[in-house]
Formats: sequence, C-alpha cells, structure tokens
Amino acid sequence: MAMSIDSDTDPSFRDPFRLDHLADELASRESSRSVPQRRSDESNTMVELPEHVPLSHDDKFLTAEDFHVEQFLLARSHTSLPDLRTELRQYLAELKEELVKLINDDYEAFISLSTDLRDEGSRLERLQYPLESLKHNILESKIELQAIQKDIHDKLTKRARLREEKALLHLLLKISESVMRLESLLLISPPDQSTKESMKINNTNFLIYPSHREDTNDEKLRGNNAKHLGRVSAEYTQLLYYVRKAQDEKCAFIGEIQWRIDRVHATLSSDLDQLFAQTLTLTVDSKAENKGSELEKNKWTADLTECLRTYAALGLWRDAEDVIRREAVRPFIKKTIHPGALAAPHSPIVPRTPFQSSGTSAVPMTSMFSTHQIPYTPFTAFVPKPTLYHSTDTSPELPQAQLLEDTDDPLTRLYNQILRFVERDVSRIMDIAEKVTVKPISAKPIFGNDSSTLPENPNYVDSQDFQIMANVVWDELAQSITTELGGIVFAAGRPTEFHKHYETTHAFIRSLELLAPSVEAIQAMRRHPMYLAFERRWQLPVYFQLRWKEIVGTLEDTFAADHVDQMARKDGSFAMPQGSAAWIAISTCWSSDIYIPELSHRFWRLTLQSTTPQNQSRGTYSTDPTTDTAAFDDALLRRYSAATIDIKAMEANVRTLWRQIISVIMPNASSEEGLQMENALEESVTQLTSNIPSLCNDIIAILTRRCCEGLLHVRSIPSQFRAMSNKRMPIEPSYFMSTILRPVKQYFAIGVAEGPGSPLKDAFLKSFSTEIFDNVTQKYINYLVAMKKTEEGLKRLKKGKKSTFSLFGNVPNLNDEAKDEERIRNQMILDVEAFGKDGESLQIKVDTNKHFMALKEMVYASDVD
Repeated sequence: MAMSIDSDTDPSFRDPFRLDHLADELASRESSRSVPQRRSDESNTMVELPEHVPLSHDDKFLTAEDFHVEQFLLARSHTSLPDLRTELRQYLAELKEELVKLINDDYEAFISLSTDLRDEGSRLERLQYPLESLKHNILESKIELQAIQKDIHDKLTKRARLREEKALLHLLLKISESVMRLESLLLISPPDQSTKESMKINNTNFLIYPSHREDTNDEKLRGNNAKHLGRVSAEYTQLLYYVRKAQDEKCAFIGEIQWRIDRVHATLSSDLDQLFAQTLTLTVDSKAENKGSELEKNKWTADLTECLRTYAALGLWRDAEDVIRREAVRPFIKKTIHPGALAAPHSPIVPRTPFQSSGTSAVPMTSMFSTHQIPYTPFTAFVPKPTLYHSTDTSPELPQAQLLEDTDDPLTRLYNQILRFVERDVSRIMDIAEKVTVKPISAKPIFGNDSSTLPENPNYVDSQDFQIMANVVWDELAQSITTELGGIVFAAGRPTEFHKHYETTHAFIRSLELLAPSVEAIQAMRRHPMYLAFERRWQLPVYFQLRWKEIVGTLEDTFAADHVDQMARKDGSFAMPQGSAAWIAISTCWSSDIYIPELSHRFWRLTLQSTTPQNQSRGTYSTDPTTDTAAFDDALLRRYSAATIDIKAMEANVRTLWRQIISVIMPNASSEEGLQMENALEESVTQLTSNIPSLCNDIIAILTRRCCEGLLHVRSIPSQFRAMSNKRMPIEPSYFMSTILRPVKQYFAIGVAEGPGSPLKDAFLKSFSTEIFDNVTQKYINYLVAMKKTEEGLKRLKKGKKSTFSLFGNVPNLNDEAKDEERIRNQMILDVEAFGKDGESLQIKVDTNKHFMALKEMVYASDVD
C-alpha cells in the first residue's frame, strides 16, 4: 500500500525561525544605505562572485549533531531570505519523498514479520518447564563432586606431609651419619654422656673437647694428611648444607647435635692449622733447603696448596692468614725490625733464584738526591725485569723483587732485606692462595705498569678471599715500622731526611706491590686501614711548611736588600740576584730532593706566587728622573737592562719548566685541569712580562737623550763655514756624525767588547734602534728648521741694509755668501748620508723610514730664496 503526503498542507512548513521577518528587516537595512556610498564601496573592493551550492545530505551544517541557525545563515549570506526559504522547502519535499519511498520498500517485510511471530509465546513457555529439574540435578552432582574433591585433597595433603617428614627424617639421618663419619675421620671419640658433660666452656671464644685423641699413630698421621683434610672439609661443607636445611624446618635435633658439629669444626680447624703450620714451617725455613729432597719440596708445596684450598672451601681465609702471620711473617719482622735495626749490620737473605745482571740495573738513589737545580723525575729506585714470565711454561714464574740500589743507606738495606724475604718465603704462598681462590675474573699482576692509577676506596671491606699481602705482610710490616722505627723513618722536623725516607719508603712500597699476586691484592692493600694510617703518619703538611719557610725565607731576604747589585752573568743566567733567587725558589719546588707528588697542588701554588713577586714590580727599578748625570744614566741603563734580561730569562725558564717537568709529573691531571693550570701560569708570566714595555721605554729615552747630545753640533755648521779661511767645498761628513748613534752601539756591544744590553741584542736591537733613530731624526729635522729660519732672518736683515761708502773699499760680496750657503748645503747632505749609513748598520731600513726621507728631502731641496 503506497503512501503520499501533501507538502502544501503539512504544518512543518510554518515559519518557526521567523524567516519572513528576517527578510523584511534585511531589505529595509539595505534600502537605507546611500547609493553613493555603495558605488564607492563597489569601486574600491573587488568581490568574488559566490558559488551556489544546492542543499544536499552532504551539507556539513545539516549533518551536524547540533544545528546552528546563525552559522547556516552566514554560510548562505549570498542568498536572499526568500530564495533561501524556497530552497529549504524544496529540500524538505525531497526528504519527504525519500521517506515515503523507504517506507514503501520495507512495508511488505514489516507485515510478514508480525505474521511469523504469531503463537511463539506459548512455545517459549513450554520450554521453561524442564529447566528447573535440570538445575536441581546439576546442583546435586556439584555437591557430590566437591565432597569427593575434599577427600582427595586431604589424603594428598597428608601424604605430602608424610613425604616431607620422611625426607626430613632422611635428612636428619644424613646429618647424624655425616657427623659420625666426620668424627671417625677426625679420630674424635664417640660421644657419651660423660663426654658431653665434660665439655667446659672457659670463655665465649675457646672450647675444650677432651674426647679428641692425641696419640701419634698411623691413623693420626693419616688424619693430618692434607688431602685427607680436604676430603673432610668437603664432607663438612655438605654437613653444613644439611644443617641449614634442617634449621629452616626448626628441628630440635639440630640443637641436640650442635655441640658435636661445633666439636667437628674446632677439631678440623685445629688439625688444619697444625698441618698448615708444619707445612709452612718446612716451606719457609731457610735451612729446610738443605734438609729435604726435591721430591719432598714438591710434596710440601702440594700440601700447602691443599691446605689453602681447604681454607678457601671452609671460608676460613682469616684463619689461614693468622697462621701465615704467626709462623712465617711475624718471626722475621720481629727479628728484622727493632729500634736498633738501622744501626745493626744486616745478614743477607739468599734469594729464591739468583738475579741476572740485566735485571738488577736500577737508578741509583744517590743520583736522586742532588742539588735542587736537577728537575724532578718520579722516584723508582729500581727498573722492572725485562720479562717475568717464561713463554714455554704453562704457569707464569713468580715475580722477582725489584731491589733499591742505595746500599749505603741503612733504611734501604732494611727494605731490601724485607723484599728478599717476601719474594723468597711469601710470594709463592700468595700465588698459591690466588690460584685456589675462585674469582669471577682472573686478574694477574701487571708488572711494570704504573699502579698509582688504581682506584682506592677509603671504606675498607673484608673481601671473601685471601688478602695475604694486605692483612699479613703489610699489616705486620707497617705496625712494626710505625712502632719500632717511627721516630727515625718519619723524621718529623728534619725535611731533608724526611724527604729521603719518604721517597725510599714509597719506592719500597711500589716494589712490594710488584710482588703482589694480582691487581686486586694491591687495591686491597691500599684500602687497608693500616695503609691509610701509615700514610697519615708522614704529616706532609708539616713538611711543606718547613720547605715553604726555607724557600720563601731565602727569597724574601734577597728582595729585602736595599741595593740591587748585578752579578757576573753567564749564558742563559740571571743578571741580578733577585731574579736568580726567584728562579731558584720556583725550580726548587720541583727538584728531586724537594718535590713530593702528594703536595703537588701546594708546590704549584707556591710556583705561581714566586713567578710574580711584588718585589719584581716596576717600582724596584724606578729611580729619580730629576738627576741627570752621565754616571747616573749608566747606572739606570744597567739596572733597566738587568731587569729586562731577568724577566725574559724567567719567562723562558718557567715555560720550559712547565713543558718538560710540571706537566709531566703532576699526578692525575686531566686535560681540562692541565689547560687551566697552563692558563694560570701563562697569566702569571704575562703579569711579570708586562713590566718590559715600561723598562724598554726608559732605556730608549736615555739612549735617545745621549744620541741627541751628539746632534747639537749640527747647529754650529753655518757659523763654522762662514768663519773658515779656507773656502773649499766639503768632501766628507762632519766629525761628529759618527758619535750620534754611538750610544746605541755601545749599549748593544756593537764594535766594543761589552755593553749592558748585549744579551738583549737579538730581541731588541732592531726595535730600539728604529725608535731611537726616529727620535733623533725628528730632532735633526727640528734643528734644520730652526737653522733655516735663522738664515732667512739674516738674509732679510742684510737685504734691508743699504750699501754704504767704505773707506777701504771692502764691500760685502754677495757671491761669497752664495758660495757659503752652497758649501753648508753640501756639508749637510754629506752628514745626512753618513747618518743614514750609520743607521743601516743598526738594522734600520732607512729607505722606507718616513722621518729619514723627510730629512733627506729637506737637505736636498734648493734654496730658491
């Protein structure tokens, strides 16, 4: 059935938005506008013609969720409201037509749907009846299944608990069997009530177990065997694993059997200590080399290795170190280091292997303690062996001791004796301990490298491995040196002896570190509390204060002198004692018998202070300018020249010292820090050299004044020629021309044996001569200008006078005057040419000198008047 809708009678065509009213209002507003204004607007604006887009389903304003009338009307502003209303009505008619079409298309399906759903309600009701019974049956089955599941879970839980109890019982049986087996292996008497009661505790750290048989039979010898104790330790380690598992279950049995476990531990530790001590005694005893055969020595080494491996497996690293300290190190230290050790003769210790001649070459310590002028080099006192490992061996050879060579020094001899002992008796033990210790990364010693770059941690932590070098050798050694020889070695108040002992001791420490089995052992030694206490005992700030008083005191005394006397100068040396004292103070800070790397920052600050002392300022060399005698000028020239020489020498020496010494030996200086230090030193040097320009100006002023004194004779040339009886043309320059620049030549020792500025000749001859030549040339020009004005005045005066009658007929001859002027002009030309040649001998480019060219032009110009 089709449907139709009359769009003309539909009420939706009413005007809900008052479009008619808006159209009328718009028409009245447009009519109120003036026609001239509209024409003006149309002529001034170019309006694009609007594009008419008909209304459709794709219009964004019609398809928006919220319809905005204002936006829609503004989008259609080019359309009048009547046209817009017509367009909207047309679009509404299209929509209604489409709606009718859609209803007609789906009407047949809608009617058939209502027919198909007839009687479906009763069918759905019949389906509900069996659901209740099904639900009831399912719930009953669920309850029965839950009951069965609970019974099964209870039985499984009970069986698991029984299984755990059975496993725990087996564990306790294993613990009991293990304890009995360990007691049997260690020859401990079976426990009984009397034995348990007889165990007395004397204190918290010592237990008495009287049940341990001490008879020396074959079984006892077997129990003390190293491999046997190794097997016992493996069994004991497994026992501890079982005990920890049983303790997690809080078994009372462990508390009952704990005393037996402790007895096993004490017996095992005691037997291990006893065997290790006996083996260690045979190994380190100097006389044992003559007692045992090579086979026995190998057996001792094997037993030693097995004992250390057992200690490591049981975690008894410190116990093993105590045995080594007690049996090997402490007896030697007590015998070697005592209050009279430095005065007593030292018996030589035979080294483990003879030293080759190529390996014992070292830097003599005596050469390190020379005068303060010798630059500092890092103190080594030994040269590492060229090779420490045999390429054909499967295992590396033990490191050899690098001995100190100043055998005349008692402290050096003592240190060498200690190094030989550590090399012969302790190095092999440390190497074995390093091998048996399990580490994540194998680290063998890097001999010959600078170990000072190793990181140091001030917080010492007891590591879980052997630290024989730190905890045994160094700890015992440092305590003995501090206690027995502290007053001598540390030498408080005696800086020279202190420095020697400090360098010797740290060379000994570096040599001792070369005997360490690994880099980690060196790090542990440097982190040890005794190492830090030993380093603090040196009191380096006190040493620096004493050296500071020596260096600064001497420097201040030199600069406090009332008179500045010059010294006999050699090539490259200083001209005055003040400059030499300043350089000695700077170089002393970095000399081999003064410098200590740990005080580098303080010596650096003292260097900067000595580079620019206040006494080296310009005021030291200033004098009273009002005095003007020749002797006083000579003194000033010597003083200013000496000051300039010393400043230049200081600048060169300080930069060489930085480049060759300071930048090399400054410890742990990064590139940025090194650049900052170099800039600071350059600033100090610049502050010092800033005095040179003023000193040079004073020197040039004195030399200019002296050169101008020889130029005074130029003013007498006209009167001299007019007074001459022999009226001939001059053929050579005036006698005084060679004396004008003579003070410059005498200053730079040109043509003479010695001059105050001879050391400055290469640096300042050209610049000084050029400036002095310019000053003298300008003075020369001024003299010529004054002479010309005088001559012109005389000419005007003579021309103004009338010729008078002379009784004797001697009327002035004008030709003679013209000839005199010509002779004077020729003489001046010869003098200027000679002056220019004299300037060329002083490296002056007279051909390009503007002042000399002006002088030359003046004397060559013709006198047209």
